Amino acid sequence: MLFGIPIWVFFCILFIFLSGYMALRAMKAEHHLEQQFIEREGQVYINRIAEEKERREKKELAGTK
Repeated sequence: MLFGIPIWVFFCILFIFLSGYMALRAMKAEHHLEQQFIEREGQVYINRIAEEKERREKKELAGTK
């Protein structure tokens, strides 16, 4: 007993803080993965827009001749 409190209480408090730390770490890792996914999907969208723009320009040039 430390300060009149059983040792198992200290272990419970320690595990609560450890659990909180692990939860924060998992949230940070998940946020990082979500950001990577968003960036990848955004790049796909930008590429699709650029291809459509090129296609329209080619079509416009072919139509004016």
